[in-house]
Amino acid sequence: MDPDFWHARWTANQIGFHEGKPNAHLEAHLGRLGLAAGARLFLPLCGKTRDIAWLLSRGLRVAGAELSPLAVTQLFDDLGVAPEISSAGRLEHRRAGGLDVFVGDIFALSADLLGPVDAVYDRAALVALPAPMRARYAAHMAAITAGAPQLLVCFTYDQAQAEGPPFSVPAEDVRALYGAAYRPALLESRPVPGGLKGKVPAEEQAWLLEPA
Repeated sequence: MDPDFWHARWTANQIGFHEGKPNAHLEAHLGRLGLAAGARLFLPLCGKTRDIAWLLSRGLRVAGAELSPLAVTQLFDDLGVAPEISSAGRLEHRRAGGLDVFVGDIFALSADLLGPVDAVYDRAALVALPAPMRARYAAHMAAITAGAPQLLVCFTYDQAQAEGPPFSVPAEDVRALYGAAYRPALLESRPVPGGLKGKVPAEEQAWLLEPA
């Protein structure tokens, strides 16, 4: 994951990965996480996703991690709130109401800094990482969240026909990455309308990762 690549994408507003509405898999499967009102959900590499407003409106608290300060500024602007800003180790911590976001390298985020979470919703993080980084990322997520259950959204497509990100993460990779700590269960697979980036047929898949 090249930080300069992502900073340049946000600066140039080349954010085709940003959905302007809540993710359909999140709406369909959030209940599978069994969260009570006031539960805290962690979103890695959250960007300025509209999923956060949707989750907050349902009485959940949200923690996020994001590399781009610009993305986080836009997130809070879209929500119409001004965050308190403080330092958190090598990260910046922005907080308002039921939302707090850690800005910087996600691998600098520790369990102590993050605090307890009840579940993880990963729509944009795993698929943003090249294959050599994914095992480190999966292990890091399990460590900083104490193995909390996850709702994971992935894409599958012919990587030879289109370059990531988002990268293709087929079922066998999900099971290899998470099978030691979780029980991965495929909940749903939907075709991406018009194909990924309008170039290649693709499926968007939702996985439930429950602690083993």
